[in-house]
Amino acid sequence: MEQDYVVDIENLTIRFNLASEKISDLKEYFIKLIRRELMFQEFLALQDVNLKVKRGESWGLIGVNGSGKSTLLKSTCGILKPYKGSIRINGNIAPLIELGAGFDYNMTARENIFLNGTVLGHSRKFMQEHFDEIVDFAELHQFLDVPIKNFSSGMQARLGFAIATMVRPDILVVDEILSVGDYQFQQKCYGRMREMLQGGTTLLYVSHDIDSVRELCNHAIWLEKGRVRKSGLVDEVCDEYMQVNR
Repeated sequence: MEQDYVVDIENLTIRFNLASEKISDLKEYFIKLIRRELMFQEFLALQDVNLKVKRGESWGLIGVNGSGKSTLLKSTCGILKPYKGSIRINGNIAPLIELGAGFDYNMTARENIFLNGTVLGHSRKFMQEHFDEIVDFAELHQFLDVPIKNFSSGMQARLGFAIATMVRPDILVVDEILSVGDYQFQQKCYGRMREMLQGGTTLLYVSHDIDSVRELCNHAIWLEKGRVRKSGLVDEVCDEYMQVNR
């Protein structure tokens, strides 16, 4: 991989095995497993996807539901392993892929800040130093000692984004998480992402809001049924996508 490429994906194929029959309970599942009677249907969520991202670029991933956008992000973050092809990453990743990922719902917001910090590889001392910054950005001062299970989806998004972006990662991965927040907080998050981009952070961004893709990204990749339909400059890709999906 060239030094400037922080993400280098070649001929990526991701395969899932879908059960071809309905199994009513766990006991039946294990009986069929032992007897080798389980039947699966192969599903290729991604097929021969290529993506090369240079340091500091911002890429929007667009496509209808089920096109493979989230699968591509999860593969990039190492959550899903390639069935075929390769993924090479040069830098650290801050993932914001699923709402509530990394949270313990029975713990308070205060406790979850330190828990998430540990997951991201930060020391308790480091999290204490950045604690006020996280709380100020999330605007959740009065809810610090409330369990996460009592938070709305928007409040969870606030906390998750604040933790993930308290430092400037090499690669920021965002998958639709901001769509659950209110307008003012969305704009606040977009502002922080723009600051990060100006500082050299690379962005991989999934959204159905094409206007936000145009605003934040300089490149885009359009996925359709697990394959790349078009990739390149953001306006060219988004214009063609909108013509097809009016």
